[in-house]
Amino acid sequence: MTHRNDTAIWSGLFHISPDSGQTLQAQIRQAIVAAILDRQIAASMPLPSCRILAEKLGVARGTVVLAFQQLVDQGFLVARERRGHFVNPEVLATPPKPEGAQPQPLRGVDWAKRRAMTPSALPPSRKQENWIKTSYPFVYGQFDPSLFPTAEWRECNRMALAVLEIRNWAADMVDRDDPLLIEQIQARLLPRRGIFASPDEIIVTLGAQNAIFMLAQLLATKQSVVAMEDPGYPDARSAFKLMGARIAPTPVDEHGLVVKSIDPDAQTVFVTPSHHCPTMVPMSLARREELLADAERNDRIIIEDGYDSQLFDDAPQQALKSIDRTGRVIYVGSLSKTLAPGLRMGFIVAPAELVAELRALRRFMLRHPPANNQRAVALFLSLGHHDALVRRLSTAFAERRTRLVQAIDAFLPDWRSTDSAGGTSIWLEGPRGTNARGIAEAAASRSVLIEPGDRFFEAADKPTRFMRLGISSIALQHIEPGIRELATAAGRRPAAA
Repeated sequence: MTHRNDTAIWSGLFHISPDSGQTLQAQIRQAIVAAILDRQIAASMPLPSCRILAEKLGVARGTVVLAFQQLVDQGFLVARERRGHFVNPEVLATPPKPEGAQPQPLRGVDWAKRRAMTPSALPPSRKQENWIKTSYPFVYGQFDPSLFPTAEWRECNRMALAVLEIRNWAADMVDRDDPLLIEQIQARLLPRRGIFASPDEIIVTLGAQNAIFMLAQLLATKQSVVAMEDPGYPDARSAFKLMGARIAPTPVDEHGLVVKSIDPDAQTVFVTPSHHCPTMVPMSLARREELLADAERNDRIIIEDGYDSQLFDDAPQQALKSIDRTGRVIYVGSLSKTLAPGLRMGFIVAPAELVAELRALRRFMLRHPPANNQRAVALFLSLGHHDALVRRLSTAFAERRTRLVQAIDAFLPDWRSTDSAGGTSIWLEGPRGTNARGIAEAAASRSVLIEPGDRFFEAADKPTRFMRLGISSIALQHIEPGIRELATAAGRRPAAA
């Protein structure tokens, strides 16, 4: 914790000169005001006492006292009894300009010419920041605080903070991962998907998105063609576009990716076979075998995103990689849909040669994900907490999915929901002419959050009649009233209860 007598914190803030045309008191005030407006002093940080600051600056204590009192009178500082002087929080909220201050013209840099890419030009994420404050958050990819294993997670973090454990993770691991976490991924997570890998075939990432971005950096160039599901995962498309790759949209039907429609020039195919993003439909076994045969015949690489695959449901639990016999499938997984999305814990399973290159690439990006988090997650897995959590979430989400489908049938009868065997969302198709984005805006005014589906399509002429409803964050008892409100926002009069 920073204290007021930590002189190193303040050494760069005060430059008092007897040769200045300003009085010493004015110089002190100017230095403090500049530090406040530049956000160099936090509201929670006490300023040095008048005596200490006077000794440091070599001025009379009374000079500092008068300077502080003037700043209190002007509203820059507040005096708290027996605690000292602090920055007024209201000043940080709306910083006033010092008297006589004139805006200085900036000698601008043309950043558009300097940058090698423009990430902001790609479709933005539609995550709603205020979802937890709404009454009916049908949002995807968030967690339910009532289902989060708070006690178990705290236990694992306390264990990770034991003296002997700290010695295991506090050092710079360079390009390595926590061996206990690799062991737990290898023994507890992957076999459930039918994947059996050695430790040198696994690397930990900061979630699935970080994994996809690293694969795009390593495998894609401006000459690359990447076949991707359409509709499909928009942020994965963007990762490959940033590398200059051409995206080849590939249609999806009730059996998954239409293999015969893959662009002949595609060297890489990105798929979500366990639960397709965003429809949640699992890829059939016949289509999986067809895709693997096509990849071998045309020398393609397949990146399999294990999207929404950690829960127990009626969808096929075996990964596409589990039936790969030629080493062409790279598997991407994460704990976002089970433990917590904010933890950013994911992994890649690939041939050892490729994982070695990914480790070298990751070292230049971030060296390795925080080792203390890796150890806490490893303990969480080793103690069986994750298995228990998956069972609890699977039961809760199955009930919510059933309730949501029933409510849609009752209050939105002319909307068609995908007949999904699992997952944490429902994909809805409205009647022709439906504007899901307009409905989303109307629903938000009724405290209902939904996700318009147009962002999942690659074509310029995106269909507007689709939407996605998530079930991971909304309580069971709120689903039916939430759909009633959504039906009203969509211009449908709800049926009588």
